[in-house]
Amino acid sequence: MTQEDDVPYPLDAAAVRSWCGLALEALGRERERIDAINVYPVADGDTGTNLYLTLESAARAVEAAFDGHTSAGTAPCLADAIGAMAHGALIGARGNSGTIVAQLLRGMTEVLAATDGSADALRQALRRAAASTYEAVAHPVEGTVLTVATAAADAAERAAAGAAGAAEVARAAHEGARTALQATPGQLAVLGRAGVVDAGGCGLVALLGALADALSGEVSATPVAVRADAPLPEAAGCEVADGAAADGCGDPEGPAFEVIYLLEAEDAAVARLRTRLDGLGDSLVVVGGDGLWNVHVHVDDAGAAVEAGIEAGRPYRVRITHFGGASRTKEPAMTARAVVAVVPGAGLAGLCAQAGATPVDVRPGEPPASGELVQAIRQAHAREVMLLPNDPELRHTAAAAAEQARTEGVRVALIPTRSAVQGLAALAVHEPGRSFDEDVVAMTAAAGATRYAELAVAERQSWTMAGVCQAGDVLGLIDGDVVVIGSDLIRTAMTVLDRMLSAGGELVTLVLGAEAPDALAERLERHVRERHLAVDTVVYEGGQHAAPLLIGVE
Repeated sequence: MTQEDDVPYPLDAAAVRSWCGLALEALGRERERIDAINVYPVADGDTGTNLYLTLESAARAVEAAFDGHTSAGTAPCLADAIGAMAHGALIGARGNSGTIVAQLLRGMTEVLAATDGSADALRQALRRAAASTYEAVAHPVEGTVLTVATAAADAAERAAAGAAGAAEVARAAHEGARTALQATPGQLAVLGRAGVVDAGGCGLVALLGALADALSGEVSATPVAVRADAPLPEAAGCEVADGAAADGCGDPEGPAFEVIYLLEAEDAAVARLRTRLDGLGDSLVVVGGDGLWNVHVHVDDAGAAVEAGIEAGRPYRVRITHFGGASRTKEPAMTARAVVAVVPGAGLAGLCAQAGATPVDVRPGEPPASGELVQAIRQAHAREVMLLPNDPELRHTAAAAAEQARTEGVRVALIPTRSAVQGLAALAVHEPGRSFDEDVVAMTAAAGATRYAELAVAERQSWTMAGVCQAGDVLGLIDGDVVVIGSDLIRTAMTVLDRMLSAGGELVTLVLGAEAPDALAERLERHVRERHLAVDTVVYEGGQHAAPLLIGVE
């Protein structure tokens, strides 16, 4: 981006769009360097990647806002663009730093959405952004991205006092952040031992540099210094290489899981959730508002963290990453084998996490991209990975992700699961102690021996293999085909169960959806007990939104 005569650009919707593009470019350049110095709060080598993915989601949201206005023949205003950027970052936030940056952008939006983008408005926005990040973090720590954000706001204050324009305020904020970043090793012991600056702070410096470039028209591609006295981490006092810190560079012990999810909930419920999650683990960050929140926490009991979200509201897009044992600082050391499973609900995500898998939670109509599955495979930190798509529509996406992961040196087996209940059956026989090939065969056999069904509600009139259905009818699908059309959920479920068990079966698995009636599980368990002798039934709260009931018969 260039501009004749170096006349600054106004802080408007177009500038926000340019900011997103330049930020993505900057974080793309810095991603690996930032990953390599990631020693706090967990040395998991992914801060740069998480920040890039967070900004990528923000940029997509801004482009969608512009496309929407173009279709309507109107032009977006500053409030539209900055609001889209903040919302996109919120729903796509990854990791501790990505979640904090999402809150920082939301704080800026609270000010800029009601202004004309003046220099004073930018000053106020940066101050509000810094304050909001402290509000979002349960236990703020200095020497982190929080400190860098505050220094940026302080520098913006000083520049604005001198009657500077918005571009000069942004440049001052960037320089203030750079200076503060260099001081972080002296503020946080783990950084000092490693001889590196804060990874999240690096990302914020890159983000603010992109803002200054967007407003000034002068693009600077100077790398962010990752050490206080040198540009690269190799000579650090505590060795940092391949995205991992050596022993002693971080806290000796810590929770085993990182849990992140979006949550639809009221403010009062979120306040109670903060308290509960704070008692379960650490690195708690809850950001958002207006009924939509992004929750991030490190815990030993991933299921309990998800259950807390279910009690507070409706969690979705649940992402659970295993840190590879009790010691967080040793995490990036590869484990032998892992399982990555795509699941359609928070409850299922928790079940998979408890079984040792890395879940990828999805919502109806929002299938994961292959890149998201590749990232989940990377986060499993294993040399061998079983990938469970749990949906026939994801076969090609999962195959592409597996192929990409193989080029990165990970041995990936795609288990052909077509439903979440087949995935649960495969997980039940997973045994890391046997050979990879034997494990793949056993899991594939268990999935293939499980017939699957689901109950759904028709959204419109349509033709099915069982006849014509009307909007609101209950559809019973077995192995993907509609076989029953009914008007009552429980009776239709009983009919489906009888058809499935007519061919035999020893175990029925019922996975209840978010909208399942309270009496559903009890009625179906009684029906199986009375009509089908020697058949056991297990019930799980799945939390899926697309189907009120999933059924598996083994």
